[in-house]
Amino acid sequence: MGNIRIALIEDHDVLRIGLRTILQAQEGFELVGEASNGPQGLQLLQTTQVDVALVDVGLPGMDGIELTQRLRQFQQEQIERELPIVPPKVLILTIQDSEETVLASFAAGADSYCMKDVGADKLIEAIRKTYSDDAWIDPAIASIVLRQMRQSMVQVSDEENMVKIRSVEPEYERVIASDPITDREHEVLELMVVGCTNVVIAERLCITVGTVKTHVRNILAKLCADDRTEAAVRALRAGIIS
Repeated sequence: MGNIRIALIEDHDVLRIGLRTILQAQEGFELVGEASNGPQGLQLLQTTQVDVALVDVGLPGMDGIELTQRLRQFQQEQIERELPIVPPKVLILTIQDSEETVLASFAAGADSYCMKDVGADKLIEAIRKTYSDDAWIDPAIASIVLRQMRQSMVQVSDEENMVKIRSVEPEYERVIASDPITDREHEVLELMVVGCTNVVIAERLCITVGTVKTHVRNILAKLCADDRTEAAVRALRAGIIS
């Protein structure tokens, strides 16, 4: 497998130099271009083959949300013209964790969302997951995304006056059916979804932290999830948690 081609779109010179240093030092990464404002960044992504674009929200000339939206529009036009195109994944970088900014970023077509104060290891993990079509959501804003998912997945039928939940992907339905979540795991999962730590879960359920960790491991395995956020998303999609 070749290198992951990365574009860096960040207006703060010091931060851009720091990110460049991290990316260039990482084996398997190739920095293919940089831009310091929105219009330059959009042009870069329209003319260069990029796998993952790191895009700052607060760009001059055109913010990162508008850049992402225009990029997705450009890609759709290329597809309609039957031109070959491999759309880059967009990983938003920001210091903003406001609900409005987070939801606007994803609505514009961003794939992942990462706070700028994240460590180098987590940034590398975020890039690799984004490249692999596995959206990376910074734990600092995970609760915002999960709350929005709850609202968007629950549809009230006026005719039947009942709640309907969108189902999870078929492969996960089969896994869940073959190894269902137990009642106790369901209780732990409910608390995971609202962002409780292992210690808080242990206190609320009157069990040890070690027991909580065991339940969390079992839940991740049953939902084929790599982390707590991914498990929460899949639980919501499957209707296990409503």
